Amino acid sequence: MTSPPRERPPYTADERTQLIGWLDMQRAIIHWKAAGLSEEDAHRSLLPTSPLMTVAGLVAHLTWVEHLWFEHVFLSRPPRGPRAAAAAPASAEMRVAGVPLAELVAAYEQQCAISNEIIEAHALDDTGRAPHLKAKDASLRWMLFHLIEETARHAGHLDTIRELLDGEKGYY
Repeated sequence: MTSPPRERPPYTADERTQLIGWLDMQRAIIHWKAAGLSEEDAHRSLLPTSPLMTVAGLVAHLTWVEHLWFEHVFLSRPPRGPRAAAAAPASAEMRVAGVPLAELVAAYEQQCAISNEIIEAHALDDTGRAPHLKAKDASLRWMLFHLIEETARHAGHLDTIRELLDGEKGYY
């Protein structure tokens, strides 16, 4: 599994380039933190009060978040995946025991590519289309800021989990 480059956007880039650049950098950190782990470590729970917060679980969660915001909230496409069912348990997307990490990372990469196609095709001021959700009022710009925040927060979780697993550390 090769991690994409972790590069900050240019200092003087336009707004769209900066937003996508920061999001892509955080996404690359997710790849980096997942790289080189054994399946056992990728699924190992280290936090007794948060047993689903594993490297594998967080990668699956971020895949869901990308889908939720850009496909479901923004474009009003039907939700898909473990959280799509009305009776889905909380954090259903993080219940990935037995799913290979490489498969989860590939799904994340594919979902990020879909998200980037959506972002590229719309104006930053465009708002969501899912009529049944309050979040539909958010602009694409707001969603990008939110995904940067969400991805960076979980990159921090992964940084800590990775250090606990094998001592690997580093931010950038």
